[in-house]
Amino acid sequence: MPRTRRSALFMPGSNARALEKARGIACDTILFDLEDSVAIEQKAMARDQVAAAIRAGGYGARELVVRVNPLGSAMVAEDIRMAVAAGAHAVLLPKTESAADVVAVEQALTAAPPSIGIFAMVETPRAILAVAEIAARAEGGRLQALAVGPNDLAKMTGVRAGAGRAPLLSWLSQVVLAAKAYGLSALDGVYNNFNDDAGFAAECRQGRAMGFDGKTLIHPRQVDPANALFGASEEELAWARKVVAAFDQPANASANVINLDGQMVERLHLDQARALLE
Repeated sequence: MPRTRRSALFMPGSNARALEKARGIACDTILFDLEDSVAIEQKAMARDQVAAAIRAGGYGARELVVRVNPLGSAMVAEDIRMAVAAGAHAVLLPKTESAADVVAVEQALTAAPPSIGIFAMVETPRAILAVAEIAARAEGGRLQALAVGPNDLAKMTGVRAGAGRAPLLSWLSQVVLAAKAYGLSALDGVYNNFNDDAGFAAECRQGRAMGFDGKTLIHPRQVDPANALFGASEEELAWARKVVAAFDQPANASANVINLDGQMVERLHLDQARALLE
């Protein structure tokens, strides 16, 4: 069954206290960061700390992903080797701009177990233009998820996203469409003001309505709201059970369309209901 990725929390690799605290945070995915949140003089120390933390365990069923430094940097090869040796579930490649970038990481993972995946960050204009090509690497490859980087997108394009993110919406939709076309998870970008609960909730609802599977996060206080807003509500679960029960009736065993409480329900809705319940 595909992983649930409602909440993907960034944790600075240079912050030992944060790495320890993450063991008790109820996020689905931990993104151990060796890139943006780590100063250049702390890169090697952060790599060693993340390796030690992953090896020590205690993270339960959480998915453990290492955000490595960009391709072309002096650190990326060692970052990838560490992630594999420590037992991470995936590596997150920042500044992904082409399918060739994903291929480069796949080649670096040639000797790694097949279970180790790749997440690609879509955070530059070139990445948006090439997002379908990037997502297509999921076919027969290690790519598992696309994660949006709205801060870099806004910086590089000069747009002022503001509340509602209107200038970004068409780009975000392209990421979702590409991810869904190739069976990938789509992770919405971070919300910078972690004290703005109402604004964060509104952006989560918007992201879910657009088709994102979850959200990347910068603060532990954002985890529970993300889990709730990207998870299934009681009303949705009740409807899913009703759909499954209706199609389980002998009279509907071969039906492609049924009338359920005055609504037309197709067999594709049965598949969605079962997936939601799982």
